[in-house]
Amino acid sequence: MVFGPPGSGKGTQANLLAAKLGLIHFDTGKFLESIVYDPVRQKEKVAKRERRIFENGGLMTPSFVFREVKKAVTRICKAGWGVVFSGSPRTEYEVKGLVPVLEKLYGRKNIFAFVLNVPPKESIARNSRRIVCSICRAPLLTAYYPSKNPKHCPICGGKFYKRTLDNPETIKVRLKEYEERTEPVFKILVERGYHLVKVDGRPAPYRIFQNIYARFKNIS
Repeated sequence: MVFGPPGSGKGTQANLLAAKLGLIHFDTGKFLESIVYDPVRQKEKVAKRERRIFENGGLMTPSFVFREVKKAVTRICKAGWGVVFSGSPRTEYEVKGLVPVLEKLYGRKNIFAFVLNVPPKESIARNSRRIVCSICRAPLLTAYYPSKNPKHCPICGGKFYKRTLDNPETIKVRLKEYEERTEPVFKILVERGYHLVKVDGRPAPYRIFQNIYARFKNIS
């Protein structure tokens, strides 16, 4: 499990870990976004409700999130895959429900937790300038990309777009949600006997990955 505030790079690190260790990256945010924007589910009252919450920068209803994530991760495990979460479980309700499920599916000794620390000011700056590929959904690391006006994704060539929730005011809401609702998850994990590895999320992504992977090797 890779935790961190919005813009901390937890999705990037989860992708790198998944590629290195042969895991499925379960991006909870993208997974939930795909559900609330799924044309097939637009008639569902629950999907409409959760979409409104998502677009306003809030965390979706914990019972809804837990139910959907539990079904998905159970399918992944039954298919014989390990999983790396980016930003999940994100509330006390979810961690109390999901961690026992993960322990049953994968075994307690195979569960690890990392927290990427990034100052709020940097989180707002990163998210405000973030653009994402419309095809492969990969974010462009603008701080390391030479183009001042990038139009095509360097991974798949798709066009970029800016997510509706990546604006300063919405990001402030998301940061408050993270502080009030996600950070308490850490205490619960510690109480269950898990060690949270805290990592500086400010350096270049490859340096952060080297740090995480080195620590992962040490505790695994």
